[in-house]
Amino acid sequence: MNHVASPVRPVPKPRSAYSVFRPITTRWMDNDVYGHVNNVVYYSWFDTAVNAYLIEQGVLDIHAGATIGLVIETQCNYFAPLAFPQTVEAGIRVARLGASSVRYEVGLFAGGEPLTAAAGHFIHVYVDRTTRRPVPVPDSLRGVLEALQVND
Repeated sequence: MNHVASPVRPVPKPRSAYSVFRPITTRWMDNDVYGHVNNVVYYSWFDTAVNAYLIEQGVLDIHAGATIGLVIETQCNYFAPLAFPQTVEAGIRVARLGASSVRYEVGLFAGGEPLTAAAGHFIHVYVDRTTRRPVPVPDSLRGVLEALQVND
């Protein structure tokens, strides 16, 4: 008899699992016909939270930087609904930092709530803007990312 291992069911994470937080204002158009934020919006929030943080830290120039990050994988688990007009807080952490890639993990919290309403990740591979070939994570970016690393 073959036994297939059951996958570990994801569970909400506490605020303490994340290094930094960014506020996100929900918009009327984020809600779907079921009265909550549509699932595709969560992925937009992941990108917005991480890239805005990197821009603020001075390590991402989306217009002229020689190195850019391309998403090669993304995933999200949903635990509780979010809806306009709630304010959402995005917790950011780095789970893995490789030579040319990084796994960002983002937790989305309803304002003031202790556990994630949704949690997910995306992986950036850093590439040369022109050739689109992988390059090492620039030292300045690596320093910012190291500060966001967590050990579970």
